[in-house]
Amino acid sequence: MSQVFKALSDPTRRRVLQLLRQGAMSAGAICEHFEVSKPTMSAHFAVLKEADLVHAEKAGKSVIYHLKLSVLEEALLGFAHTFGLGTDAAPAPMETSQ
Repeated sequence: MSQVFKALSDPTRRRVLQLLRQGAMSAGAICEHFEVSKPTMSAHFAVLKEADLVHAEKAGKSVIYHLKLSVLEEALLGFAHTFGLGTDAAPAPMETSQ
C-alpha cells in the first residue's frame, strides 16, 4: 500500500493515471500531455510500475501502458478499512471534556 500512495503523491503520476482511465496509451502519447523531459516521464512510469498501478507491454518500438484499476481500488479500500470507513459498524462516539 505504501508504494501506491507514494505513486499517488505526485500530481504528474495522478494525471497519467487519469489519462489511462480513458484507455491504454503509448508512452509517447502520454508524454505529449506533459512539459517535462522523457527521462523524467520514464522515472514517473517506473514508480507507477513499481506500485503495480500500470502494466507496460512492448509493441514494436513503443511501450503501451494500461491502468490496473483493481490495484488502485484495493489499496484505497484497504486504507479506508484501516480507519473503519466503509464498514457497517458505527464509529465509536467521541469523548467530550466537561
